[in-house]
Amino acid sequence: MTATAARLTALGRAELTLLSRNRNNLFIALLMPVLMIFLLRQSLSGLDDDKVPMGIGGATLVGGTGMVLMLVVYMSLVSTLVARRDELVLKRLRTGEARDIEILAGGALPATVIALVQCAVLTVAGPFALDTAAPDRPDLLILGVLGGIVLLAALATVTTVITRSVESAGLTTLPFFLVSSVGSGLMLPAGSLPDPLAAVCSLLPLSGVMDLIRAGWLGVAEVGAKDLLGAGITTVAWIVLSVFAVQRWFRWEPRR
Repeated sequence: MTATAARLTALGRAELTLLSRNRNNLFIALLMPVLMIFLLRQSLSGLDDDKVPMGIGGATLVGGTGMVLMLVVYMSLVSTLVARRDELVLKRLRTGEARDIEILAGGALPATVIALVQCAVLTVAGPFALDTAAPDRPDLLILGVLGGIVLLAALATVTTVITRSVESAGLTTLPFFLVSSVGSGLMLPAGSLPDPLAAVCSLLPLSGVMDLIRAGWLGVAEVGAKDLLGAGITTVAWIVLSVFAVQRWFRWEPRR
């Protein structure tokens, strides 16, 4: 094991221990996605068939995958990083051997593992539970999930800049959650939006990821090859912008 891998493992293990002691974050990471997928299934059942051409089961699996990433990676990681910042843990870690990227990656490791496990369970058990087909393009589904994890981890780190305390994390993460739920296709199928609004929403941070996930579950024809290329470009662009924002504005200690 290399020195970098050893440091990441140690940081991830320590963060996982702290996560297990925080019932609020543990609830968000483990139980909230299950609850939200159930609510998503119930809300989709009330829509007309013409608004859900992919079927209720398919829409639930697509939106459920995005919901897992949003809740487990983005929302829980914001709270985690703010808590470690305010406890001066991040500042103390910078005095050691670990590099900045290793500290942030180690902090995101437990959320990443939990998200991957939950997505894997949803991929295996979801088609049986909802009576739908297995993923049509598993490669695109994996690419979308991994891209979503990287993007949402970076966006979570950026969001800590405007989050003054753990208590306010729920407020600072809410706008992005709501906008993505409607505009990026988490709660509502993207095809249910009017064309002009859908064109604008396709540029939202999570829209490219959701297009990749949708193509992974339902096939390239559901998204379109040209739109799929645009989804990949949009995702990479937002990752680059988010990483730049982290390097430029991330705070390693609380405001005085």
